[in-house]
Amino acid sequence: MGIWIGHFLARAGALKGWIEGLLALPLVLPPTVLGYYLLVSLGRVSLFGLPLVFSFTGILIASLIVNLPFAIQPIQRAFEAIQPEIVEAAQVSGLSRWQTFNLIELPLAWRGIVSAAVLTFAHTLGEFGVVLMVGGAIPGETKTVSIAIFDKVQNFDISGAGTLSLLLLGISLASIAFSYGVFGATRNKNSNRAT
Repeated sequence: MGIWIGHFLARAGALKGWIEGLLALPLVLPPTVLGYYLLVSLGRVSLFGLPLVFSFTGILIASLIVNLPFAIQPIQRAFEAIQPEIVEAAQVSGLSRWQTFNLIELPLAWRGIVSAAVLTFAHTLGEFGVVLMVGGAIPGETKTVSIAIFDKVQNFDISGAGTLSLLLLGISLASIAFSYGVFGATRNKNSNRAT
């Protein structure tokens, strides 16, 4: 979804600013406010007969909405960095829009896509406010690691909270280090070729 929206926004026209602002709202709204609106809007909705509130499916949808800006922005910037002449040359050469997207634009935007995946993954792991509002803290069903950390602190289990926090920190750091390592290695190869 982030790839399609990012690609659309990279080529969008007059309403681009408003669409970007709407999609970036989860970055500036307090998580409890966004969680409240999602709770109210998903409260009476079901998907295939399953309720969306206080369920894993509801948490998935809420996480998608909250983390979408972390996916869209790097992907959009990657597509915007592609020179229009490259796309025009592909179309003049007889490639359809889909072929141009699939064979030219996607490979050129891979850094933004990987960066978006890493940022979204790392942010999703620690999401707390919206997940708690929409999913509650049902053990074995909707209780996430961030909620478990909160519960452990509430129960004065500082060592348990510290262990889980360290686990989240390690996974997030490893994800981001991997992303920077991939991009850093690519940048170093490109700069060595240039010299």
